[in-house]
Amino acid sequence: MSTERPSPRYSDIDTWESEDIAESIIEGQFAAVAAVHAVRREIAAAALAIQSRLGDHGRFVYAGAGTSGRLAVQDGAELLPTFGWPEERLLLLMAGGREALLRSVEGAEDDVEQAIKLIDQHAITTQDVLIAVAASGTTPFTLACLREAKRRGALTVGIANNRASPILQEADHPICLDTGSEPIAGSTRLKAGTAQKITLNTLSSVLMILLGKVYRGLMVDVRALNEKLVRRSEDMLILLTGSSRDHVRDALLLAKGRVKIAALLLNGCDLDTAAQLLSAAGDHLGKALTLASKARTGNT
Repeated sequence: MSTERPSPRYSDIDTWESEDIAESIIEGQFAAVAAVHAVRREIAAAALAIQSRLGDHGRFVYAGAGTSGRLAVQDGAELLPTFGWPEERLLLLMAGGREALLRSVEGAEDDVEQAIKLIDQHAITTQDVLIAVAASGTTPFTLACLREAKRRGALTVGIANNRASPILQEADHPICLDTGSEPIAGSTRLKAGTAQKITLNTLSSVLMILLGKVYRGLMVDVRALNEKLVRRSEDMLILLTGSSRDHVRDALLLAKGRVKIAALLLNGCDLDTAAQLLSAAGDHLGKALTLASKARTGNT
């Protein structure tokens, strides 16, 4: 596997000056970006397939072990506050469970039985999408999650850093991040991990945009869970509607913090009409505002 193979270029890295070591590792990060850019079409295609599959009830499932698993869990966890993704429609399957998020759990990545048990326990179906992430592309836990989910009809996306690895061969949408050897042989938290992080960020962000959770570059489904996010919600609405902060606060209170509903209220809708328009627009705020404008002018 290329991610495990020592590179002659770095064979004496431990004798280099610290600045040279830093430069070589940073150089590797640029290589990681290039590896992701090379598969941008595959990422976009996967996002479109996920959008079609999820519908109104499908779940977004991440599976991984070690560094790959932690990166996957981080990406999934951030969908809730950033895009208002429903918690009940997110599953984070980490080899070794919560304990493995903070420390290595011996043998967890080899536990095929636990992987199959988790897929069964959560009753994965044809409505669900599973993203399997593993630098090697062979991690038993992650591969078992993918295989069992696929057997149950779920859409599968495989992200790995070694060509022709099982996860890439068996996923419905394989994404190969060809990052090659690491400056420290086998330390896939470096180039491979960076490429995975960028890919996960890109895939989930493209998907959320397609699902209508971004409007004019703003995260209009943000959950205002703290003072900073409350302020951000207000600022978005001031920018989008030109309303005063007091009017924006009143609208957000009536809308129970939902920015999209508040935006429609500030554009002259009542609460029921705002909800109906947003539903008719497939939860896309821009389309809902267009419908509201047509309704005001009497156009169909």
